[in-house]
Amino acid sequence: MAKPKTPQFVSSLLLWFEQSHRPMPWKGIEDPYLIWLSEVILQQTRVNQGWDYYIRFKDRFPNIESLATASIEEVLKHWEGLGYYTRARNLHASAQIIMEKHNGIFPDNYEEILALKGVGKYTAAAISSFAFAQAYAVVDGNVYRVLSRLLDNHTPTDSLEGKKLFEQIANEYIKFASEPGIYNQAIMDFGATVCKPSNPLCNICPMVSYCQAFKNNTVNILPIKSKKLVRKNRYFHYYIIQQEGKVYIQQRMHKDIWHLLFQFPYIETENELEPDKSVIFIDSKSIIKYTSDKKLYKQTLTHQNITAKFYNLSVNTNWEAPRDKSWRKIDYKNIGNFVFPRIINEYLELQLIEANN
Repeated sequence: MAKPKTPQFVSSLLLWFEQSHRPMPWKGIEDPYLIWLSEVILQQTRVNQGWDYYIRFKDRFPNIESLATASIEEVLKHWEGLGYYTRARNLHASAQIIMEKHNGIFPDNYEEILALKGVGKYTAAAISSFAFAQAYAVVDGNVYRVLSRLLDNHTPTDSLEGKKLFEQIANEYIKFASEPGIYNQAIMDFGATVCKPSNPLCNICPMVSYCQAFKNNTVNILPIKSKKLVRKNRYFHYYIIQQEGKVYIQQRMHKDIWHLLFQFPYIETENELEPDKSVIFIDSKSIIKYTSDKKLYKQTLTHQNITAKFYNLSVNTNWEAPRDKSWRKIDYKNIGNFVFPRIINEYLELQLIEANN
């Protein structure tokens, strides 16, 4: 079984794509703004989840100007539920940069695209190839997997050496494609549907005759990663403070997860044990009613495991909230107008279900 010649691999891949590509609302478009939007959504989101968000987002923000002139709160509200909110903040900031530095016209130069906030090599290559037919190869998890198996290459993909090597290989292959955008879409689709992380479809793979990993029975161990992901455990205790029919919420202003999203006032501890309420309530006599929700809510982020517990409190009129501009006192019925992390939305949705039963 010989190693594939580059043109052979490219032609096989493109033939497969012509017969098997998946229809998606962003495929085939040439508007760099919409390509950028779709790529950002798909960075940390599955296609079936991102599809509806893409449609709704582009309906509300159909062009760069509409996004740049919107408030960040509205942008985050349309992003709510997708997670990784830094993506939305960077989209908004970059749209403003494009309006200011490029007269509202999306740049067609790879380096200028790469300079936009939140745009890395992968996204810049995708936009450059899809919108402007430039030969820049995308290199993501799918591409790492396809190339490492094709060549039976055991260089760790999360190492500097591996990233440089596979980027070099990918950019060598794309030169043999007359339409770089189609090639990039083809190799990503192929990795997602045939050369999958587990249970790859080797029995129908058009590359199987020269796939080195298949020959050497190493398909299921590739690609290699040298680092094991370690997640930090964090414990949040949220206090739903009600006073005269209103409730207190707080905006996350510090540079941490969920920046600019809203939450209930909280205390973070090193374990699940209930913290000392005096951190927030200086005078405990102000508390009229206090109940604790026994259910634990959990959310897994890339590098963190979040466990949350919720406490309901009613306080008398003598209690005063901290003099902190991040705190707001709102009507509970208006709580849906604010963007909360998923873990808080799960709690609110459960409370609504229980209230209706």
